[in-house]
Amino acid sequence: MSTGTKLSTGVISIFILMAASFIIFQHIREKEFKIELLKDKLKDYNTSLNDHIIATQDTTFTYIEDYIHHHTLLNLRATIISKSGDVLYDNLFKDYKSMSNHLLRDEIIEALKNGEGADIDRRSSTLGHEYFYVASYFPQQEYIIRTSLPYDQELIQTLTADMRFLWLTLAIAVLLSIVLYRFTHQLGSNITKLRTFATLAGNGSTLNKADLPQFSNDELGEIADRITKLYIQLHNTKQEQNILKRQLTENATHELKTPVATIQGCLETILADPTMSEEVRTQFLQRSFRQSQRLTSLLNDISTLHRLDDAPNSYSFDIIDLNSLVKQIINETEQEVAAKDMTICDQLPQQLILGGNFSLLYSIFRNLTDNAIAYAGSGTTITISAYHQSPYWHFTFSDNGIGIPQEHQPRIFERFYRVDKGRSRKSGGTGLGLAVVKNAVLAHGGNIRVDTPDEGGTSFTFTLRDDIEKQ
Repeated sequence: MSTGTKLSTGVISIFILMAASFIIFQHIREKEFKIELLKDKLKDYNTSLNDHIIATQDTTFTYIEDYIHHHTLLNLRATIISKSGDVLYDNLFKDYKSMSNHLLRDEIIEALKNGEGADIDRRSSTLGHEYFYVASYFPQQEYIIRTSLPYDQELIQTLTADMRFLWLTLAIAVLLSIVLYRFTHQLGSNITKLRTFATLAGNGSTLNKADLPQFSNDELGEIADRITKLYIQLHNTKQEQNILKRQLTENATHELKTPVATIQGCLETILADPTMSEEVRTQFLQRSFRQSQRLTSLLNDISTLHRLDDAPNSYSFDIIDLNSLVKQIINETEQEVAAKDMTICDQLPQQLILGGNFSLLYSIFRNLTDNAIAYAGSGTTITISAYHQSPYWHFTFSDNGIGIPQEHQPRIFERFYRVDKGRSRKSGGTGLGLAVVKNAVLAHGGNIRVDTPDEGGTSFTFTLRDDIEKQ
């Protein structure tokens, strides 16, 4: 039995049981209420009859017939009984002396004891019919007045609960049962579908959006739908990460071959020719050293990207003076800038303080600077500017060099992507610099884009969240 069937059966069974119990209880209560009304009616009649006897001083009960005739209930029987149980008067049976003593009748016993007594359904030994008896004891007069109505079909219908209420209650119970069934069926269906999805996901089955079950349009269905879509999204993200890591490994292997082969070739040449002049040997060693530097940069960039992918929150954030950081980079690249007759124009605001990681912020501005020095061209100017708009700092890093062709701009932040592969390798680039820049910007809650200004060149625009509260 499915979860939905169990849930539907259980809930509806409990509801039907509660509805049936309520109907039975209400039926009994209504019948008791009608019996009490009839008792009160006959008690009032007994009291009225006694008042009439006292008012007329009718101690021989001569004028009772006239009163009963004018103040009667349909098929009413009135009996007056002495406290010793002898019948003194009966409007339907006149042979009082032949009537048995009534002292042991239930309603008489109760009336003598409590002042009032009743017997709902008892057969009259005198008339041979079932009657509804109500007796009232009047101590001052030392007699009991008992009135009764025949317990016939008419009285039974009077005391029976209103069937319209019963049918209305049954109709409401059926309607609510249908509503409950639809609700619990949808609920159970969602649970079953979610369990099936969890089983497939647990078994490692490949699932796409087309494979997702269709949940009902309710709160549980909405939650289940979000869970399944979130799983697919996480699963796809994990697959994409695995693909990126595999591509990174393949590309890294390819990129590592060049400096390793160069270093190996230079060293083999030196070892193979002991008579090589000192000048030539120095050239080969310098070439090996440059390739080892490139190899070190490549490994550092790969390590940074791996850490940003796997644990971006592992970087500690401190309060960073970005003016000092940028000035440090300008000083470090001073010779390279001068060699190409370039100029760096630092237009950053004074006291530019923000919360961030020094290593990542250094990577952003150093890679952008190295990239501009390598590709902007001789005699160009690099401009760095920023403005604050809470909670972000907005930066522009631009040059007026040769620029990046429009068709390459969407892909320049990809790992190992090069606009000019041959030229990039000759310049010593790793192909990972801009990828590191983008991921470092994302780690600081910002974003980055590249544009070609109207005056030409290249402009990188990016934001860094001023998250000092993170400290």
